Amino acid sequence: MTTDTLNAERRRLEAQRAGTEDWRLWGPYLSERAWGTVREDYSAHGTAWEDFSHDQARARAYRWSEDGLGGICDEEQRLCFALALWNGRDPILKERAFGLTGNEGNRGEDVKEYYFYLDATPSHAHLRYLYKYPQAPYPYDRLVAENHARSRTAPPFGLLDSGAFDDGRYWDVEVTYAKAGPREIHIRITASNRGPEAATLHLLPTLWFRNTWAWSGGTQHPTLARADAPDGAAWAIRTAHPGLGEYRLYGARPADLLFTENDSNAERLWGQPNPTPFVKDAFHRRVVHGEAGAVNPAGEGSKAAVWYVLDLPAGGSAAVDLVLSAEPLARPFARTQRVLDTRAAEADAFYRDLLPDADAEDARILRQTLAGMIWSKQFFHYDVERWLDGDRLPPPEGRKGARNRSWKHLKSSDVISMPDAWEYPWFAAWDLAYHCAALALVDVDFAKDQIEVLLSERFLHPNGQIPAYEWAFGDVNPPVHAMAALKVFRAERVQRGEGDEHFLHRVFHKLLLNYAWWINRKDTDGHNVFEGGFLGLDNISVFDRSAPLPPGYSLKQADATGWMAMFALNMVVMALELAREDHDYEDIAIQIYSQFLSVANAIGGHMPGAVSLWDEEDGFFKDLIVCPDGKVSRVNVYSLVGLIPLFATEVIDRRLLEHVPRFRALLTRHKGGKFQGSYICACPDWENARGEHLLALVDHTMLPRILQRLLDQGQFLSDYGVRSVSRIHAEHRHLGDLPGVGQALIEYVPGESNTGLFGGNSNWRGPVWMPVNYTLVQGLEKFHRFLGDDFTVPVPCLGGKHLTLKEIATLIADRLVSIYRPDEEGRRPVYRAQPVFHEDPHWRDLLLFYEYFHADSGQGLGAAHQTGWTGLLGNLVMRRYRRDVPEYWKSRSVEEVA
Repeated sequence: MTTDTLNAERRRLEAQRAGTEDWRLWGPYLSERAWGTVREDYSAHGTAWEDFSHDQARARAYRWSEDGLGGICDEEQRLCFALALWNGRDPILKERAFGLTGNEGNRGEDVKEYYFYLDATPSHAHLRYLYKYPQAPYPYDRLVAENHARSRTAPPFGLLDSGAFDDGRYWDVEVTYAKAGPREIHIRITASNRGPEAATLHLLPTLWFRNTWAWSGGTQHPTLARADAPDGAAWAIRTAHPGLGEYRLYGARPADLLFTENDSNAERLWGQPNPTPFVKDAFHRRVVHGEAGAVNPAGEGSKAAVWYVLDLPAGGSAAVDLVLSAEPLARPFARTQRVLDTRAAEADAFYRDLLPDADAEDARILRQTLAGMIWSKQFFHYDVERWLDGDRLPPPEGRKGARNRSWKHLKSSDVISMPDAWEYPWFAAWDLAYHCAALALVDVDFAKDQIEVLLSERFLHPNGQIPAYEWAFGDVNPPVHAMAALKVFRAERVQRGEGDEHFLHRVFHKLLLNYAWWINRKDTDGHNVFEGGFLGLDNISVFDRSAPLPPGYSLKQADATGWMAMFALNMVVMALELAREDHDYEDIAIQIYSQFLSVANAIGGHMPGAVSLWDEEDGFFKDLIVCPDGKVSRVNVYSLVGLIPLFATEVIDRRLLEHVPRFRALLTRHKGGKFQGSYICACPDWENARGEHLLALVDHTMLPRILQRLLDQGQFLSDYGVRSVSRIHAEHRHLGDLPGVGQALIEYVPGESNTGLFGGNSNWRGPVWMPVNYTLVQGLEKFHRFLGDDFTVPVPCLGGKHLTLKEIATLIADRLVSIYRPDEEGRRPVYRAQPVFHEDPHWRDLLLFYEYFHADSGQGLGAAHQTGWTGLLGNLVMRRYRRDVPEYWKSRSVEEVA
C-alpha cells in the first residue's frame, strides 16, 4: 500500500512516521486537572488533595504540569492554550474543571462538569471539544456539602441534580482546532445561548507558559507581549521561548488583552510578599472583582488572556476566530474557513475509511470513542528523585518515607495516554496496555511508542517491575504489556503489510526483565502458582488482597496465575516471530513454553502434592489459601478471578513453526497436552486442519463448564456484558470461616461500591468492565479459530441453543456495545439515570465513556470521562463490520484486526 492510496489523515501519520513532518508537536496534552496530584504534593504526610486544592489552583503556580478547559499545548508543555469563562454570577473565573477530592465526595474523586470530546484525528489536525457552562451561579459549595453529607449507599450528587441546567439556562461553548500545518493552528470558539432569555458570557481564550523558571535555576524567562496586528487581524500577541521559539496568536475580533505572570500569589496563599505585583490569579481579580491594577498595563508577561464580552439573545450564537502560528502571517484569517472545512471533511473521510458502511449509531460510537482516546493524551512530567528532595526547599521530616521512594530512577517528560484527563491525569500501567489496543486502530506508531515509554529505563525498575500508577508505582497490576506489544505488532502487520520486528526486538528484551520479576517475586515457593495482591481489581475479593495474611499463610491466586500464563504465551509467540529471522530466539521460546507447561501443570493440580486451582466439582477456577501446616482452603467465589485463566490462549500457525524444529519437537513431545506424566490443556485434536496448534490453560472439557456459568444470565452474563462477580452472590454471600481471614463475605454489587476498600470509588464486585470483557472476547475468538464451527456449546441464556465460540464472542461483544446503542425507545442504557441525554436535542448525541457499567441496567458509573480502556468499544464495534474493513485488513483474522 502506497501513500497515494491513503486518505489525507493517514498521509499525515505516515509523514510523522518518516520524520518529515511533526504533527505531534501540538496536541490535546493539557490536563483538565493538575491540582491534587502526587506530583504537586509537597506535604509532610502525602495528603495530596488537601496540599494543593482546587481553591488554590487559580493562584498557585504548578510545578509539574498545567490544566485548562479544552486546551492544547506543545508536546513538552512549554506553551499552553485553553478557555476561561465567566457567566457574570460565579464567585470565580472558570479556568479549569471542578470536582470533589477523595475526602469530599461520598465516592472518592468525582468531576462535577459536563464536557465532551466531540471529535479528533490522531495527528490532532482536527479537534473538537464542547463545554456546557451554567448561566446560574456554579454551585461549588453545594456540590461539596451535598456529597459530603451522603452515605456510601446513596448516589453521588451531580451538577444536573443541582438544577444548574434547568430550563436550558446554560452556554454551549465549543472549540475547534484545525491545523493548516504542524505549527499553524486555526481556532474557532463558538458560544451558544441555550437559555430562554438574553444572557452575557465573558469569554477569555488564554495563552501562557508553564512555569519552569521558578524551579530551575538559570532557566530563561519566556515572554508574551502585544504585537502589531497584520491585515485582517484586530490584535496580535507575540511569544518567545528559548526552546520553543517564537509564536504569534492572532484574533479576528477586537478584544481587551490582559497580561500577567504565571507566578503564585504568595500573599494570598501563604501571607508572604509577592515577587511581582502581577500574579497567576490576575485575570480572576480583573474580570470578577474589577481590579484594574491586577493586570500588567505594559502589555507583557508569561500569561495572557483575550477578554471578549458576548451579549447574545435566547438561542443566539457567536464565533471567535484565532490563529496560533510559529511563522508570522501577513493575512492570518485568509484561509481559516477553508482550513476548518477541509480538516473536518478529512476527519469524515478518515473515520469512513476506518469503518465503511457502518450505521449512523455505530459510526458515532466508534468516532466519539476514539476522539476520547486521542483527547486523553496528556503531558506527564515527574522526576521522582527531585520531587522527593523537595526541589528548592529541604523536604519536611515526614517526607523521608514518602510514596514512590523506591522509584528514584523514574523521570518522565512524556506524552502518555491517560485513563482520563481529570480523575486520572496520570498513567496507569495496565490501563495503558489496553489503550494501545484501541489506539492501534488509528495510530499504531503512537501505540508502539507508549509501550516503549513504559519499558524504557526511565520507567522500568532495575529489578524489572513496571510502575503501576502515580499514587503507588510499587503496586502490582496484571502483566498485560506483552499482550499489548503483540497486539500493536499484529495491528501494524495488518495495516502496512509487514510487522516492525525491530520494535518487537526492543520490547521483547525489556519484557523478559519483567517476566523474570514475576517469576522471582510473585511465585514465592517456586510452585508456578502465583500471588500478586489485588492486581488492579480493587475490591473484588472477600478481603484486601494487598494486605499480608498472618505469618505462615499464603494466597494462591487463579487470576495471578492466569495472567502469568497469558504473559508466558504472549512471550512464546513473540519469540517465535523473532525466530523467523534469528534462530537464537528458538531457545527462549522453548524455555518460556516449558515454563508455561509447568504453570499449567500446577494450576491443574497435576504436580505431586499439589491442589488444583480448578475445582472439578464446580467446574471453575478458584483461589486457594495455604495454611502453615500445608492444608489448603478453597475460596468459593465465582468472579473474574476464575475466568481469567481463559485469557491464556494462543494459536500457533505453520508460519511460526517453519524455522523452529526443536520447538516443533517440543510440541510433538507434549502432543495432546501430556506433560510430566499428566494430561493438561488437551484439546480434541493436537492440531487442526490448517496445521495450527492451540496453547491454552483451559481444555475442551473445562471450556463448556466455564461457559455454562458465563452464559447464564442468573450468573455472569447480563444484557450488557459479563459481570465481574457472579449474580449468585446476591444470595450466596457468606463463605464461612476462611483460615487466616475469619468470617468471609462476598456480595454481588452491580453498581457503585458499598465498601471503602481502595478508596471506595471503584468497584469490581459485579459491574461490567470493558477491558476484561474485551480480553474474554479475544480468547473465545482464538478458541474458535482452532476448534472451528463444529465445536458448539449450549447457551443457557438462549434456552440451551448451541452456538459456536465465534457466535458466543459476537453475542458478548454486541451486548457490550448495546450499552451505547439506543434501545427501542431511543434511550441509551449508559444514561439510564440521566433523562436529559434522551430528551434534549442539544444533549442527545453526546457520549461519555465511563469507567465501568451497572451490570443490571447498563448505566455508566465511576469516572465519567475515562475513555481509557473503555475505548475498547471501538475495537468491539469493529467486530460487527469485520467483513467491511479496508482491503488491506480483509485477509486477517478478527483478533488481529480488532
